[in-house]
Amino acid sequence: MPSAREALLDSAHSALSTLPWTAVRMVDVAARAGVSRQTLYNEFGSKDGLARALIRRAADDYLAGVEQTLGTGRTRGEGPAELARWTVRAAGADVLVKALLTGVWGEGLPRPGDPPAGRRAERALPTPTELLTLVRDRAVAALEDGPSPRDPGELELSCEIALRLALSYTLVPEPGLSARSRTAADRSHR
Repeated sequence: MPSAREALLDSAHSALSTLPWTAVRMVDVAARAGVSRQTLYNEFGSKDGLARALIRRAADDYLAGVEQTLGTGRTRGEGPAELARWTVRAAGADVLVKALLTGVWGEGLPRPGDPPAGRRAERALPTPTELLTLVRDRAVAALEDGPSPRDPGELELSCEIALRLALSYTLVPEPGLSARSRTAADRSHR
């Protein structure tokens, strides 16, 4: 059974799939999660706090998928390509991941903001450049000792190019690419 926090984040994410963030009401998020509105405010402090937590979870989920993909790609020797496939797939499946990666926050999305003074202990959300660098560096670290060792500089460049290509497809997808990409990515994760 998910914690109240997870249930609230699930509820807010579900609401965001059908409503713009400005129309998402805290009372509805709490009701859908099966908790009181006071519990929601105790957990997140405000709607902005809920938005930051929702965006943080999207970033953490994307990074967890990166770690899983790097493990899978390392065993097959396809790390950068696998990383690109995962990035396109993750951004296509979650508008918050797409916004985190591209910096393009549509009208209907919550905006990342700085935590209020009382909550400065929260981790800052990464900028797109910081996220790209973090993922690239994790990929290099995970792949440089793989089955066929590569020059670290060359591997860094390969990972950077793969990520930037993935971001270009995220911003301007080819018609029909997402269906083919999902099918190929699903086959490669089996």
